[in-house]
Amino acid sequence: MKIRRFGAVGAAVAVAALALTACTAADPGEGDTPTTTETESAEADVTNVTVGWNQPMYSYNEDSDHGNATANAVIQYLTQAEFAYYDANLELVQDTSFGTYEKTSDDPLTVTYTVNDGIKWSDGTPVDASDLLLQWAAISANLNDEVTFDEETGEAIVAENQVFFASGTPGMALVSQTPEISEDGMSLTLVYDKPFADWESNFDTGLPAHATAKLGLGIEDPQEGKDALVAAIQDNDRAALASIANAWRTGFDFTSTPSDPIMYLSTGPYVLSEYVENQYLTVVKNPEYTGDHEGKVDQITVRYNEDPQALVQALQNGEIDMLAPQATADTLAALEAIDGITVKTGIDSTYEHVDMQMTNGGPFDAATYGGDAEKARKVREAFIKTIPRQAIIDSLIKPLNPDAEVRNSFILTPGAPGYDDMVAQNGSDAYAEVDIEGAKALLAEVGVTAVDVRFLYGASNVRRQNEYTLIQESAAQAGFNVINGGNDDWGSMLDQATDQYDAALFGWQSTSTAVTESDANFRTGGMNNFYGYSNPAIDALFDELQVETDPAEQIRIQIEVEKLLWADAFGTTIFQFPGVNAWNSEISGVEPIALSPTIFYGFWNWEKTA
Repeated sequence: MKIRRFGAVGAAVAVAALALTACTAADPGEGDTPTTTETESAEADVTNVTVGWNQPMYSYNEDSDHGNATANAVIQYLTQAEFAYYDANLELVQDTSFGTYEKTSDDPLTVTYTVNDGIKWSDGTPVDASDLLLQWAAISANLNDEVTFDEETGEAIVAENQVFFASGTPGMALVSQTPEISEDGMSLTLVYDKPFADWESNFDTGLPAHATAKLGLGIEDPQEGKDALVAAIQDNDRAALASIANAWRTGFDFTSTPSDPIMYLSTGPYVLSEYVENQYLTVVKNPEYTGDHEGKVDQITVRYNEDPQALVQALQNGEIDMLAPQATADTLAALEAIDGITVKTGIDSTYEHVDMQMTNGGPFDAATYGGDAEKARKVREAFIKTIPRQAIIDSLIKPLNPDAEVRNSFILTPGAPGYDDMVAQNGSDAYAEVDIEGAKALLAEVGVTAVDVRFLYGASNVRRQNEYTLIQESAAQAGFNVINGGNDDWGSMLDQATDQYDAALFGWQSTSTAVTESDANFRTGGMNNFYGYSNPAIDALFDELQVETDPAEQIRIQIEVEKLLWADAFGTTIFQFPGVNAWNSEISGVEPIALSPTIFYGFWNWEKTA
């Protein structure tokens, strides 16, 4: 359960019969070389789905704070089986072909997860409770040491002997006691310290224990590695845990095919076969997979291109059969002009927003003003007043969705239950219109006449280029010099280069319907709080929300949270993403959903019907 940073474009998909060039096999012996006719026949039987995507995968660990991004998650969706997933109706359903979970007690809240017998990683190693225990250790953050952070970059400074997984979900932190493994080693039981409303979407599978043990402890034998990892967690062996945490945190980051397959093992329908940096990534069918979601195509290639117009051109040329880009009016018009293409528009779960850095020594940091937090808050407030939200929507979004409106909530989606009450009470009306004179007055009040703001966004994203221009021109009227900090590595910069930007424009994409999903964005030290923002009152409200099951009370708490966010000038929301999907009539089984993984949902149903 998390919100993911969303990249620059979206996806495009093509299906075609291609040669199985990404697969390797033993060389044929002398006299066994296949004939040309045999080779062509084999190639004709292989189907490949090529997905056009904007941002290359950079981490195989989507649960780390660094790896929590859609670019990584969509690959994990293809390669990892899980206990539960969201279906086409956005209902959470169990994948009982992988395993089961059961709530066995309400007081204390107790949940047992059981992996089915016979489930294996792609290297043949059985999946068991050791893998689940590692996931708890990593995402609960309960074993972590206190670490310091670089004041300029925001990166954690981890000493060699320190335990730091660089992850943590507020819900899993409520399981403070080490979970118990069943006698047969297939089940893990989580006992919560207090009730948790979103328990069902709070835990799932993660990285392989034996792979982490190999990378961190140097243990080659899978069972020996799993045993050592379990013992380190159960015995709280700080030296071993430091090595394990370091391997989990950094050992699964890569941008091309690793030399050791242990870094990209799979429990899902597909397993990584080849990854060429900044070009493409190919997954092929996982021979060890026995679940219900076996793919109907033999392999899927994710091909990377930052330019949505180039993908539209590829669609027109017959090179791509499906698109789900961050569209502009021109993109939509071009798609609608292509014969034989179905274009579907709507709303998805991603929302555009601007956040500001508050601990990097920049214009929105109290330290810049001698520790005067109120002065920094007023500078932030002034900047927000200049952001032309309605103009952005009128010029960039309404051509795609005529009913588009400004989103005025950090937590709730327009049209969701409680949204109207939220907007009426949260204080967002202070920014209903651009207020240049109000911004000037605030800057004059605190004695600031000119402010440089380094503005981060996806450089190749046409829509965000236009948003930047509108913001830059508006803010300049109040004395803000908004400096173009467009960078296609914006996703990794959010948490690892905080000294290089003062404000960031990007989208948060929902991965679940959980009421506590936004917790990690605004809580002190939260996984998605890259900005040093801290308000103890908000932390206390999220603590209250975690255990609240009454929908009316949940809305009340969320409204109180937002009152503080808007009063603190945390940032601003702009619009809900317009969903644009287009596909060729020869492709069937495509059913994008609003939540992550959007267009990749139901990949096991993809077929080429022509």
